[in-house]
Amino acid sequence: KELIVAVLQQKYKVLFTQGNLNNHIGAPLTLLGLTREHELAVVEMGANHPGEIRTLVNIVEPDCGLITNVGKAHLEGFGSFEGVVKTKGELYDFLRSKVNAFAFLDKDNDVLCQTSAGLKTIPYGMEGNADLYVSGKLRACAPFLAFEWKYEGMTYEVQTHLIGAYNIKNALAAIALGCHFGVPAADICAALSQYIPSNNRSQLTETADNHLIVDAYNANPTSMAAALDNLSSTVAERKVAMLGDMLELGEDSLKLHSEVVERLSAMNLSLVCLVGGEFSKVCEGNEAVHCFATSDELAGWLADNPVDGATVLVKGSRGTRMEKVIPAL
Repeated sequence: KELIVAVLQQKYKVLFTQGNLNNHIGAPLTLLGLTREHELAVVEMGANHPGEIRTLVNIVEPDCGLITNVGKAHLEGFGSFEGVVKTKGELYDFLRSKVNAFAFLDKDNDVLCQTSAGLKTIPYGMEGNADLYVSGKLRACAPFLAFEWKYEGMTYEVQTHLIGAYNIKNALAAIALGCHFGVPAADICAALSQYIPSNNRSQLTETADNHLIVDAYNANPTSMAAALDNLSSTVAERKVAMLGDMLELGEDSLKLHSEVVERLSAMNLSLVCLVGGEFSKVCEGNEAVHCFATSDELAGWLADNPVDGATVLVKGSRGTRMEKVIPAL
């Protein structure tokens, strides 16, 4: 959302969702901010139970839409991954019912391609996929994402301040919207290059002692896997993971937390610290990790056991408040 707004603001007066005010209260509050001056509105719609997107689209009545991804989040509320897909797909259902409505589509995502059948789409994705409106190619991520993108036979390069190769899809989505709404390519590149994350999402924070990859806004199995992939590919002498529980995963929670621990054990990390009851359950007797009930408890431990000279991934669900460990690093 933030990248889309940064791009569109290069040309338009944009109303957009502040923070994460994306539910049945936040979306109407956003709409109440509309004035005659606004030319476009970017309204985020979130859900953790079936039917919530259907409710929101009937309030917002969008002319076009974007589903960035479908992951294993809020499984406790949705019941299953299929429940997540069905609920997010309610955006597509609304757009199908509206004349001249369409969706921006990640053509590399098979689930979204299937769910969007019969809907007019503007496709974007990685180079090599066919018939793309905008295509992208990863150039580097050391540590910041650099990539090139193509549109109408022209190639452009962008150096971002974003951590994680997975952010190329977020950038390409913003580019596709920018191109469709007539934002000049040079302005699109400038917006993405100048954007600096400040909401605990994909931030690189330099302290006196460490390099921190702060992605502590939220976590689910899909985003956790992407963050660990990024940490694995990061070139650093010492790498550390400090992770909080992934919440609202229902009956699959212990299995999904076990999979994260198995992944961590294969990464040759200098230190692993885990916060929350779910990680504690699956790590009982595992001497390779340090478990803590709360992020405050971990912060206290770090005061007596300082970490220095390391690249540290800090990530967890919102409820674990993993940002509380940052001052101790």
